[in-house]
Amino acid sequence: MERKVIVIAGPTCSGKTSLSLLLAEKLNSEIISADSRQFYKYLNIGTAKPDPEILQKTKHHFIDILEPDEYFNASMFEKQALIVIENLFNNNKVPIVVGGSGLYLKALTEGIFNDAADRNLELREKFLKIREEKGNVGLYEELKKADPESAEGMLPQNWKRVMRALEVFYTTGKSIHKFHVEQNRNSNIDFKIFGLNWEREILYKNIETRVNQMVEDGLINETKYILNQGYSQSLNALNTVGYKEIIACLEGEISMDKAVELIKRNTRHYAKRQMTWFRKVNGIRWFDISYLNDLFVISDEIINSLGSYESKN
Repeated sequence: MERKVIVIAGPTCSGKTSLSLLLAEKLNSEIISADSRQFYKYLNIGTAKPDPEILQKTKHHFIDILEPDEYFNASMFEKQALIVIENLFNNNKVPIVVGGSGLYLKALTEGIFNDAADRNLELREKFLKIREEKGNVGLYEELKKADPESAEGMLPQNWKRVMRALEVFYTTGKSIHKFHVEQNRNSNIDFKIFGLNWEREILYKNIETRVNQMVEDGLINETKYILNQGYSQSLNALNTVGYKEIIACLEGEISMDKAVELIKRNTRHYAKRQMTWFRKVNGIRWFDISYLNDLFVISDEIINSLGSYESKN
């Protein structure tokens, strides 16, 4: 059996989930979620997690595997997802990976995130203090002084990546950039990456519709429930578009109308950043899409492109 993996990429609200479900049904296979927020329990509406009925019908991996306060990173995902992929191969299934978290998809397909440095809480506290006192730019300047090679490929606003690069440098004495360049994971897996590309205005209308639906479905009550379970509103899991704006509203900082407006705006910005990321990834086969019905044709094209697989319908 050929060791091919289907990877569906694209911005939020582009139909990735719908396409993955079509493929899973036609190929009688299972789905690996690479959406870093769908990993967390209780974050359902705000992450557009598939409905329980769908999850029961089609097996999904990496959904609801973590408590909101549990730690997980791209390297951990890579290792665990490769195990799932091997199991699917052993059962003669074509793995289907879907998600908009570019770091996690890149970690899985290229294996560049094993930087060989454990987390160092003492160093992290030091860097967080620098950020608190000097902001993202101040933290970035620290990296420029210590490891200019790694700093060159980063931006100050991506402060978590900057902090990780500092942590790796001071823990190992080696640039995180060198870890990435030197790592060459020998893999006999053929990742076939497909991207969904919408006209911007249509995508933005999709986003507006989804946000309205999320609010109608109970995003506010879901956020209240998570906080009432005792989880801190400062958790990384809740620093997510949708939840952070509702939390600000619940704290009396903004009105509900303003919160919904900000969710729509911030989701548009997020979608733009996703596309910027994916446009830089080599080897993606892009499908231009105008209607969700296009996904039926696209699913057949993807299956045909695999060569030796036939639809199970």
